[in-house]
Amino acid sequence: MLNFRYIVRLTQAFFKRFKAIIFIGVFVGIAIFLILGFFVPSLSATSKRIGLIGRYAANDLPESISSKISGGLTKVDESGQAMPNIAKSWETSDGGKTWIFYLNDNLVWQDEKKLKASDINYEFSDAKIEKPDDNTIKFSLQSSFSAFPVVLSKPIFKKGLLGVGDYKVKKISLVGGLVQKLTLQDKNSNILIYKFYPTEERLKLAFKLGEVDEILDLQDASDFNNWKVVKISERQSYNNFVAIFLNTTDEKLSEKSLRQALNYAIDKEEYGQNRAGSPISPLSWGYNPQIKLYEKDLKKAEDIKDLEIKLSTLPNLLTTAEKIKKDWEEAGAKVQIEITPNVPLNFQAFLATVDIPKDPDQYSLWHSTQTGTNISKYNNPRIDKLLEDGRTELDQETRKKIYIDFQRFLIEDSPAIFLYHPTFYTISRK
Repeated sequence: MLNFRYIVRLTQAFFKRFKAIIFIGVFVGIAIFLILGFFVPSLSATSKRIGLIGRYAANDLPESISSKISGGLTKVDESGQAMPNIAKSWETSDGGKTWIFYLNDNLVWQDEKKLKASDINYEFSDAKIEKPDDNTIKFSLQSSFSAFPVVLSKPIFKKGLLGVGDYKVKKISLVGGLVQKLTLQDKNSNILIYKFYPTEERLKLAFKLGEVDEILDLQDASDFNNWKVVKISERQSYNNFVAIFLNTTDEKLSEKSLRQALNYAIDKEEYGQNRAGSPISPLSWGYNPQIKLYEKDLKKAEDIKDLEIKLSTLPNLLTTAEKIKKDWEEAGAKVQIEITPNVPLNFQAFLATVDIPKDPDQYSLWHSTQTGTNISKYNNPRIDKLLEDGRTELDQETRKKIYIDFQRFLIEDSPAIFLYHPTFYTISRK
C-alpha cells in the first residue's frame, strides 16, 4: 500500500512540474501529424479491396469503374440528357447525320500531356471521323441518329488505360485477356483494388474468406443477414429492369391474348415501390407515366388454364421464378422452371435482368431487324416505325411523344412482362 501511494505522489509531482512541457509536446505531436497528413497524403491514404461479378476485357470495364478513370465527350444525367464533359459543346446542321464536337481546351491526360482531338479514339464501323484541329472532332454517320451524343458518354483512354479522371490505373492483372484484378489510385494515394469473380456464389465465398473487404451489386444479400460484423447497404437501380421475355414465334405464345393473360396472372404488387411497367426508366425524360400496369386479374388470365410452359431463368433470379410459377399455376397453367447460365437458343419464357439504355432509344431490343438482341423475336411494323422515327428526330418534345406511343403499343402487345427494378446490395465489413 505504501509503495502504491508513493508511486501516485511521485506521478502527481511529475505532472505538476512538467505539465507545460507535456501539453506542448502533445499539441506539437498532433500538429505534426496533421501537417504530414496534408503534405504527405499517403500517410492518411486508405486501401479497399472490392469484389464484383463478371468477366471484362481491359477496354470494356463496368462504367462504375471506367468513369473513375476517365470520361467521355459527354456525360449523361439521371434523366438521360447528354451534358458537356470533355466536349464543351456540339452541333449538328443536317438532322443528326453529321455531329461536330468542340473540346475543352484546358484538359490534360493523367501523364500531364494536353488532351487533343487526335487522342480521341472512338471507333464506329458506320461513321467517318475527322479531326480538323486540336479542339474539334467531326463524326459523319451513314444515317441520322439523334441519340449519338449519349453514345459518346463512353469514357475515352490513351494507351495504358490513361484517362482524365480522378483515379489512375496502377496495376492490372489479365488472364486469358480478361481482367482478374485492377488497382486504382487517386491523387491522395487512396487505393481501390477491384477483383472480379465469375459467379455470385464465388464472390460471396471470397468475402467470407477475407479476399475482399466489400462486395458491390449483389442481388441477394440473405447470406449476410445474420452477420453482425457486416454492413448491408441497398441501392434501388432504375437503370435496370427484370422482365419475362416471351418468345413471340412460339406456337402458343404468338397469340397476343395469351401473352396478356400470362401478364394478368402475375401479382406485381409483391415487388412494391420498385415495380417496373416499361422498358424505359421512370427517371427518363421519355418515360410514359400512364402505361397499362396489368394488375392481377385471374378472370383475364383464364386463357392460360392448362397451358404448359417452360420458364427459363438465370440462377440469381430463381426466387422470382418460383413466385411467377406460383402465380401462373394459380391461374391453371403447368409450369416447369429451367435454370440456365445465359439466354437459351430457343426458349418459351425467359426471366432476365436487363440494362436500360441511357437514351430512350431501344432499337436494339425491339426492332424486328435486331436478331441478336431482340430476344423475344418480336416483329411489329408499328413498333419498328416508332423506333426508326425516334432515333432520327432531333426535337426532344417530338421524340418524347414518339416514345410515349412506343411504350403504350409495346406494353399492349406484351412481348415481355415487366416486373420490377432490382435492388442491389453492397456488403462491407464494419
